[in-house]
Amino acid sequence: MLPILLLLLPASSPALAWIPFEDWESGNVTASVGDSGQCICHVSLPDITFPANRVQHMQEVSKDLILEVEIQMKKIVVYSGKLEVYLEELLDLTVRVALLESNPDNYIKLDFELLRIELREFEALVSQLKESLNSSSPMFDSLYTEIHNMTAIVNQLETYDKSNLDMIRIEFAKLQKKLEDCQKDQELIKPDIGNCNHTGILSITKPMVVQMNAHLNPSYQYGGWGKDSKPVRGYESMYFYGGHTTPYVYDFRLFSDYGNLLLRAAFKIHSIPRGWEGAGDNFIIHRNSIYYQLNAPFSMSKLNLTNSKYEYRVIPAASKRFSYSYSTNQNMDFAADESGLWVMYASEESKGKVVIAKIDEKSFGIEDEWSTGAFKQLAGNAFMACGVMYATRSVDLNTEEIYYSYNTQTKEEKHLNIRFQKFQEKYSNLDYNPTDQKLYMYNHGYYVSYNVRFNRE
Repeated sequence: MLPILLLLLPASSPALAWIPFEDWESGNVTASVGDSGQCICHVSLPDITFPANRVQHMQEVSKDLILEVEIQMKKIVVYSGKLEVYLEELLDLTVRVALLESNPDNYIKLDFELLRIELREFEALVSQLKESLNSSSPMFDSLYTEIHNMTAIVNQLETYDKSNLDMIRIEFAKLQKKLEDCQKDQELIKPDIGNCNHTGILSITKPMVVQMNAHLNPSYQYGGWGKDSKPVRGYESMYFYGGHTTPYVYDFRLFSDYGNLLLRAAFKIHSIPRGWEGAGDNFIIHRNSIYYQLNAPFSMSKLNLTNSKYEYRVIPAASKRFSYSYSTNQNMDFAADESGLWVMYASEESKGKVVIAKIDEKSFGIEDEWSTGAFKQLAGNAFMACGVMYATRSVDLNTEEIYYSYNTQTKEEKHLNIRFQKFQEKYSNLDYNPTDQKLYMYNHGYYVSYNVRFNRE
């Protein structure tokens, strides 16, 4: 209400005649006679000022709410993708439990430890979903409870009779049914290792997301992982990982086998000495030697893991101006396949198009070169398989495609459309391994792999 208005008039003033008597006693108008005989009127008027400050406040609140809704929607999309990935891992766990049951003599403590690790990751995912979506749905509580029950069962079965492994498989089936967003099992492929009697890649399977990097930190977005492409005796099962927060290379971790990779139990960590630090993410291990890009001088570098000897070779034509689209400093891309060791780069002379170079492993020099029609800066990455270079590019946030190939034997170029799923939008390393015919991708801090199917018509 507005402040009271006082009117001082003589009691006999005709101005009072227009005010109805009943209003004098109302809540809006009251009257009284003063000591000097004057009439005092008290008038209260409603506050009709436009509340501009309130409207502005409401607009600000509305903007904040809209932003919060967008953030929550993005979280839903991200966690939806994670659910699909964990479902595939769940299917893999089910198969592994069945193998344990069918081969009780091969039962070891590590098998149960791996199950416990992956159950903890399921638990973390459900907790993140519940907290991020601010949901108190009974579904989340039920999933959380069942994961704890399965963990208890795994612990018990370590001391009970091995035939009780059936219980684990039943519990995994229940959890898989509750998640509801099931996808088909990854297609089983029996690769013909070492045989290039085919016409090229036919398809790529769905991604198998192993887990987050050995640092357990999503900030380690740059790096790579995989297996030795031509292992020496005694290191056939070895895996490597090099992860960094920037596109520079300063150490590598070696794991004796897949189980120790999952347990993050490296048997050796190579810290690269000052002056030999690398750049980019396209490094590989071939014949127990790590090949990576050196920036000072700009060259290809080699670390022999057996004797810890370092070497480098300059490629005069290679340029530092051209990198893949997902990451900087990816100027030299090393690859290995059934026919040997390769390095891919772009030069000023090639006008930014990829040049394939065959590396002579004995002299650590360039044996031969081929110019392709693939612009390096438009490609997400590239790899070699059976003497053919395959270049990839992004289709959308969740899809990548092999769009180009160059055959070094026939000098034939092809434009392809072989699509495959990505776990997350960007990745920093993609390499083919001829020992198991798989693609190894380092996808935004996660180990991801694919089976490759060749056209063997």
